[in-house]
Amino acid sequence: MKDVKIILVDDHALFRNGVNTLISMREGYRVVGEAGDGAEFLEMLPNVAVDVVFMDISMPNMGGEEATRKALALYPDLKIVTLSMFGDENYYTRMVEAGAKGFLLKDSAIEEVFEAIDAVVEGGSYFSDRLLSSISNRMRSTDRSSEELSAREIEILLCICRGLSNQEIAEELFISKRTVDAHRANILEKTGCRNTASLVVYAIRNHLVEL
Repeated sequence: MKDVKIILVDDHALFRNGVNTLISMREGYRVVGEAGDGAEFLEMLPNVAVDVVFMDISMPNMGGEEATRKALALYPDLKIVTLSMFGDENYYTRMVEAGAKGFLLKDSAIEEVFEAIDAVVEGGSYFSDRLLSSISNRMRSTDRSSEELSAREIEILLCICRGLSNQEIAEELFISKRTVDAHRANILEKTGCRNTASLVVYAIRNHLVEL
């Protein structure tokens, strides 16, 4: 039976309480701890078995980036999802580089919270649908894009940023999945990225997309 254990790290108690209540209503998921800042979270961590951590970015005493780095240095398999607002774009790359598995907007529907939990528990990453939509809708023209990638590779990178699978990309672009697989491998090699999360960060950092 599923028993996903969650810690909420946010400096707003009312927000934590609300998320805690909603999560606790779903069988198979439970909040095992809450912290008001990164330092409190790190102090709690050795004493609590946890699967997923929802981490705010800006908090007093210790923010999300520092807390994420320190937590993953001690527990490399910990799954951390960033809690963010649209105004936090400048922190996205830093949080992924610190080891976060993705981003969840604070005003997301509760079903998306569970989607994020399930995705990272299964070893994947998760980016809010509206965040990905914002990214893809502001794609810059290819003539201002990175010289490392071809126009087709940039097109596929955009689809990856939207969260599409290789099969879905193939169907959307009317090419074979094998072709998409090859392009994806080339994109990873050219960019030095390891996964979807780092590809999204690459796209933002290199101004292929804007938030």
